[in-house]
Amino acid sequence: MRIGIFADSHDHLDNIRLAVDQFNRAECERVIFAGDLVSTIAVPPLRALCCPLIGCFGDNEGNKTGLRAGLRIVATLYEEPPVRFEAADGTRFVIAHMERQFCGADNAFDVGVYGHTHKPRIRRDECGRLFINPGETGGWSFGRPTIVILETDKLHVRVIELT
Repeated sequence: MRIGIFADSHDHLDNIRLAVDQFNRAECERVIFAGDLVSTIAVPPLRALCCPLIGCFGDNEGNKTGLRAGLRIVATLYEEPPVRFEAADGTRFVIAHMERQFCGADNAFDVGVYGHTHKPRIRRDECGRLFINPGETGGWSFGRPTIVILETDKLHVRVIELT
């Protein structure tokens, strides 16, 4: 299964459009979002996704009600992380905005997805679980907008720069 992953778009509409284009061209079956869309102006480009989106809010969402309502056709966004999600192939995900929010989750997952730091980071823990921070889609902080494409069959991760 191919999963697109992004976080920290912070209303950068051009980069959201680029991310959606990458996810659609990669034929992602699901997209995971790890927080900080920020406002409802991010809704229209996300409606162009060709697959469902699941995710959580971050610490900079200004209009959660509007975001949830505007995206209800293509997305399910949760208020309180960690969010649990099981992909069609059985891969178990936990989604949070901040890595420390995994503390409330039990250890029964294969992939942890988070954002907040705006820097891409891929690592495995001592139990073999994969942790993915896709970096910042917005590119405002470090000027390197990135997303991730994950192949769940081999847990292969590809970081893609949006330039």
